[in-house]
Amino acid sequence: MTAPGERTAAWRARAGSFGPVAAAYAALRPGYPSEAVAFVLGERPRRVLDLGAGTGLLTRALLAAGHEVVAVDPSAEMLAQLGSRFPDVPTRVGTAEQIPLPDRDVDAVVAGQAAHWFDIGPAARELRRVLRPGGVVGLIWNTRDRRVPWVGALDELLSGEIRDHAADQTVVDAFAHLLGTGDDCAESAVVQAVSPAEVVGGIGTRSYVATMDAAARETLLGRVAALLETHPDTRGRELLELPYVTVAHRLAPG
Repeated sequence: MTAPGERTAAWRARAGSFGPVAAAYAALRPGYPSEAVAFVLGERPRRVLDLGAGTGLLTRALLAAGHEVVAVDPSAEMLAQLGSRFPDVPTRVGTAEQIPLPDRDVDAVVAGQAAHWFDIGPAARELRRVLRPGGVVGLIWNTRDRRVPWVGALDELLSGEIRDHAADQTVVDAFAHLLGTGDDCAESAVVQAVSPAEVVGGIGTRSYVATMDAAARETLLGRVAALLETHPDTRGRELLELPYVTVAHRLAPG
């Protein structure tokens, strides 16, 4: 995991790579289980900032649970996808380091598949600023369940490319330290029903693929397609179940 003071040009390019793949991201990435939202926020409706909201995959689960949502993301293209799906949700272009909301504006801040892109020190200060007293922070990630053999083979194929991309406990620990709180954690699960082509397309929305040159991207995605065509658990199947483990961290700043 790249430390906050060590942001490289390559890291910044990857962090900003999602706009061009926004439509595919919205269509091909998994959503979030209701259990993760309930664990972080409880049952009472809250005013929630979805930070790094992207195309609204977590927004959907927040709205389904009855929460009022404001969505912030650095990418206008990603927010346009969110707005087309949830036109009543207010959106703001902004970052975790400079949240475009007033002080004490929300009861909770949640980040789905996003906190590893935050510069932790400035972001923690901003979280404290926008949270109301008694507010909570939820950091949530979906990670492919590599205990399933074909998913493990897929992750092994991608292992040379995955860098600073997924959940990292050091990110959670750093936020917990700066916010003066413990880390309550719960696991749940979500399963996508997807075609092999959709699996390949979903990999194409990952930052480490989106920032490749065209030839390298075509080569890698071709290897993914070949794996799905030949693995005994996926060969000849038109529909696959792609399982994810969802890990939700609940931080309650003092």
